[in-house]
Amino acid sequence: MRSYAYRARFERGARRGYVVSFPDVPEAITQGRDMADARAMAEEALGLVLLAYLERGTPLPKPRAKSRGLVEIAVAPDVAAKLAVLEAFKAAGISKSELARRIGKDEKEVRRVLDPKHATKLPALTAALRALGKRLVVGVAEAA
Repeated sequence: MRSYAYRARFERGARRGYVVSFPDVPEAITQGRDMADARAMAEEALGLVLLAYLERGTPLPKPRAKSRGLVEIAVAPDVAAKLAVLEAFKAAGISKSELARRIGKDEKEVRRVLDPKHATKLPALTAALRALGKRLVVGVAEAA
């Protein structure tokens, strides 16, 4: 099962707030006014960078960081579903037309589903995953 969560380092800012970085995703750096704001900004920054990786054709890094003091940050559920569709589509090696045929939609809609910058509703993402031989699994964990 694939999870889109990476460990982050939270450090006090020079003047105030927190700076957040991800050892496994060096392009994802952000900051927040307080810890709650920094966590929210980290989730967003991580999602944007991972989507940009796939848009450029760069494979997602494997989560490896295990150092003490790091905090696991997962992307938002809608971003995780989009990432899963993009990875599954690439692995399937099929055309957009074929995916459209499999889910019974127009190819224009499939292009939007596969556009990392386009917000896509969960039913469309789950249908695409199903057509690609995958299923979306949702979990709940304690908030930090």
